[in-house]
Amino acid sequence: MPDTSNHYIGDDGKYVAVTRDIRVRVSSQYLEGQSEPGAGRYAWAYTIEIINEGDIPVQLRERKWEITDANGVVETVQGEGVVGKQPTLNPGDAFEYTSGCPLSTDSGFMVGQYVMRTDSNEMFEVDIPAFALDLPHQRRTMN
Repeated sequence: MPDTSNHYIGDDGKYVAVTRDIRVRVSSQYLEGQSEPGAGRYAWAYTIEIINEGDIPVQLRERKWEITDANGVVETVQGEGVVGKQPTLNPGDAFEYTSGCPLSTDSGFMVGQYVMRTDSNEMFEVDIPAFALDLPHQRRTMN
């Protein structure tokens, strides 16, 4: 589980975590057109920006997610890269991608880590901040 002491919500409403000079910013959006509440299917998109604020290049190698629905059911997902890529971020570089998450409940949250590798083959984890998956008319909560 990530160290949430370095997580916060920025002035722009995005969820943020900083680990070893790698800043991860997340926003989420309910996808009403892809959801079927009557059938217990709710869809969200989330956009993540990863910014290398350090002075050495890093490559994103793996992702690990914990996805929790409103009933407290946790699904763990892990694998190589993100959206089919393993981007290298040089100092000052940013990488942004959008992905999606289906749930069987009308709210939940996600939290996780990326595994990064330096040029000297050191591996380390970077926190992905916990972020809410709430319907637009609901209050933003971390369930």
